[in-house]
Amino acid sequence: MREPDIRIIDEESEADTCRKEVTPKLYASGWTDEQILEQRTFTDGKIIVIGRKARRKKAKRADYILRYSQNFPIAIVEAKRSFKTAADGIQQAKDYAQILCLKFAYSTNGKEILEFDFITGIERQIDTFPTPDELWNRLNAAEPIKPELKDVFLKPFYAMPGKEVRYYQTIAINRVIKAILEGKMRALLTLATGTGKTTVAFQIIYKLWMNRWNTKGEYRRPKVLFLADRSVLVTDPHAKDFAVFGDARCLVPEEGLPTSREIYFSTYQSLAEDSSRVGAFRNLPRDFFDLIVVDECHRGSATDDSNWRIILEYFNHAVQLGLTATPLRDDNKDTYAYFGNPLYTYSLKQGIEDGFLAPYIVHRVVTDADATGWRPQHGQRDAKGALIPDGVYSTPDFESSLSLLPRTKAVARHLFNFMMKNGRYDKTIVFCVDQEHADQFRREINNLNADIIKQYPDYVVRIVSEEGDVGKGHLSKFMDIDEPIPVVVTTSKLLSTGVDIPTCKNIVIFRMVNSMTEFKQIVGRGTRVRPDKDKLFFTILDYTGSATRNFADSDFDGEPPLLTEEEIDNNGDTIPGTYEEVTEPQKDDDIIIDFPTDPPGGGNRGEKKKYYVTDGEVSIVAESVQILDYSGKLRTVQFTQYAKEQVTTLFPNVQDLLNHWKSAAEREHIIEQLEELGVSIEQLSDITKLKDVDPFDLLCFIAYDLKPLTRRQRAERLKKNKPDFFTQYSEKAQTILKMILEKYVDYGPNQIKPDIISVEPIANEGNPVEIVNEFGGIEAFKKAIDEIQTLLYVA
Repeated sequence: MREPDIRIIDEESEADTCRKEVTPKLYASGWTDEQILEQRTFTDGKIIVIGRKARRKKAKRADYILRYSQNFPIAIVEAKRSFKTAADGIQQAKDYAQILCLKFAYSTNGKEILEFDFITGIERQIDTFPTPDELWNRLNAAEPIKPELKDVFLKPFYAMPGKEVRYYQTIAINRVIKAILEGKMRALLTLATGTGKTTVAFQIIYKLWMNRWNTKGEYRRPKVLFLADRSVLVTDPHAKDFAVFGDARCLVPEEGLPTSREIYFSTYQSLAEDSSRVGAFRNLPRDFFDLIVVDECHRGSATDDSNWRIILEYFNHAVQLGLTATPLRDDNKDTYAYFGNPLYTYSLKQGIEDGFLAPYIVHRVVTDADATGWRPQHGQRDAKGALIPDGVYSTPDFESSLSLLPRTKAVARHLFNFMMKNGRYDKTIVFCVDQEHADQFRREINNLNADIIKQYPDYVVRIVSEEGDVGKGHLSKFMDIDEPIPVVVTTSKLLSTGVDIPTCKNIVIFRMVNSMTEFKQIVGRGTRVRPDKDKLFFTILDYTGSATRNFADSDFDGEPPLLTEEEIDNNGDTIPGTYEEVTEPQKDDDIIIDFPTDPPGGGNRGEKKKYYVTDGEVSIVAESVQILDYSGKLRTVQFTQYAKEQVTTLFPNVQDLLNHWKSAAEREHIIEQLEELGVSIEQLSDITKLKDVDPFDLLCFIAYDLKPLTRRQRAERLKKNKPDFFTQYSEKAQTILKMILEKYVDYGPNQIKPDIISVEPIANEGNPVEIVNEFGGIEAFKKAIDEIQTLLYVA
């Protein structure tokens, strides 16, 4: 018997290069195990939405991150296999360094080392890695920090069990600490909603507190005020993140500020003054606080005419740090004028790209009342007997000057249908015009879900300021990831900012949102990711055009991966043939409604007079779905057109696709590539109604306009055109191959694999050993399986 050939592949992996070459060289340059982070993942991997399913791309992983101290990374190293060159990895090293805001990037194959210095812009080959002190000195020459500040600056963060500080949080913390130590009195961080601003604030405060920093240079811990405009924004961090401070922290009571604590949590309202009272803050000396952290600072504290601004001006001896989720806009420019340019910005777009934030699908839904306006009949009176002024009422008027109940009913019915189809227990926030509208919508959704309400009376609730403690109780349960009820919450503005609802899957916009700042805050209610609760993306249902309009704004930085458009009838049902998927914001000739400047009847929309219409019918007349392509661009094309563009970009002609498709391994890679581009075979099959065709034929139909073969036709063609393939085997083996083909016909190409022999009726032909022996052994059987997959596409 001939001895089997034994092949030894003399190729080392990147892991071999790291173990044998790179790590020893780092040790030789003075880097310790504590300073070397090997194979460190620093993102979670972007979430790709395909239809209504989601998958993650690979996370970004650095071969080495070098840190000068525990929380101060300073360089990145990319390792390549020994047979590659160092130059092969330098671009990835530079890309990762830019994301991590590092000034030094290295690439090595174990033999040669290439360095790129972002400070000088010079790329060069070096013999050995620089030492930690050499890199620190080079960095310090460009971004100096005084020697007396270095020790405090490099002190470690607080180690929070089970909560690793993310890379962008580390950057933000270090930049603020450096600025404060250097004497900067005002600072701003712009971090997208859901990216952990509270964690960043905690680490900054903890580090300064532990190291006894204060503005006067005395040997004591600092006095810190954590300020926000809503009670949940101070009570939640006080109870959770800041619990480690123990009795050193306190919530400011109604009667005013005690002086014996060190970390104070307060709303503006608790400290503010008005014509009837003197502000509680005036009971303290102006230099009492060393640091004031203003959460959600865009919400008025820095506005010139704000009653709250006086609190910051009174304590002007303190360092003031503003935290916001919204980049500079006209409606928040006072914030930036007061605090200055942000020390660091982490955008919604970057958060989605890194996989730390959830992407979203946008459904634009239009009623006929919103599309063409609503006009009363001559002499029509409202439900309270008031004569309704003549004129055309449009979206800005509804629920402001005219309450149109049929419109609310149609939208409620549409939302009900949507949730019945996609998840009846998916947590949903509905943003209404005012508290009355929120109650009206709550009632309609309640009645549509009467079967559930009997068991869960709080399935749908209203949470507005008037609800008081009852509303707070509902909000607490709605925020709790382990509480399934309430499911639907209606509100006006109370939940638009500062509320952490990790499992929220639907954001419903049923009022005008004209402020980009507010719009981003509303979108932020759904951006948290909770894979353990099946929350990887969320849906925005836009009934007023607010999302469509704001997405079209060039300043918006987190476009949706999917936006749909459809029409609905009086019952809120989608009108057949009107559902459409588009891939860019609406153009001027799409569903854009021209709103008159003033409402009918004169006056302005700020007036309180409102008319109530309870009769009549309102239909949904348009609904759209918008998707974001892999490059982040939105374009108005059908999904099939988008898929065609992606396939033909990868494979310009059908022969090119076929050449790659014949290999099972390449075929799997092609499908993965298309999914990363947002193209799903399953979704294409659903859209085209071609359920019985091979994925190859489906792609050829979409991309090259070729008539598709059914799987049955492919199988019969193979048997007819390649009889020699079958006759080379025994009759029993031929029977098994034809059974495998039948599995392919019934269920698709994923059935053609070696372990199919364990599935009936093939398993009835014998045990696995007996079956493979009919082919001459396991290797011959595997060869037959590979060959049948290839022949299906060439026969």
